[in-house]
Amino acid sequence: MRRALIVVDVQNDFCEGGSLAVAGGADVAAAVTELIGEAAGTGYRHVVATRDHHIAPGGHFADDPDYVRSWPAHCVAGTEGVGFHPNFAPAVASGAVDAVFDKGAYAAAYSGFEGTDEHGVSLADWLRSREITEVDVVGIATDHCVRATALDAAREGFRTQVLLDLTAGVAAETTERALEELRAAGVELTGKPVVGG
Repeated sequence: MRRALIVVDVQNDFCEGGSLAVAGGADVAAAVTELIGEAAGTGYRHVVATRDHHIAPGGHFADDPDYVRSWPAHCVAGTEGVGFHPNFAPAVASGAVDAVFDKGAYAAAYSGFEGTDEHGVSLADWLRSREITEVDVVGIATDHCVRATALDAAREGFRTQVLLDLTAGVAAETTERALEELRAAGVELTGKPVVGG
């Protein structure tokens, strides 16, 4: 059993004060950093992070978004919003996070498995090359990018668990639908997510 932690999109624009803020995001950022600090005792072989990193994502951004397929501009390359939240950034800067996978440069991308690292390696290939068989998924937002990342992890054959205490969801209804979908896909769920509006 070789396990990794996947930290999904713990970025400024997805936390309080950001352009697409999720209530509880800053607290999740702090709690994830605390977990990473305890990683030696948790059995994680590797810790990776995903990052929304938009350059020109086409219809993913809209002036009048529907919040289903289109969104306000967020996590735009070169802006403060794309950066990791200050409660999480020290974990990345310290080297505790082994790799960062950017996604969504020129199109919508919800799953971390759509991203690549600085060398162009996909998340699935990176994990397999390190003989990872199990992943825990945490981050923002439970009902969007955490959901998509966990579903893809399971599809890729990794035993997948979402640590819900370390996630923040946009809304109760969409979070509950996401949890139902995750359960149906065989993803293990532990804890209870922070849920906004």
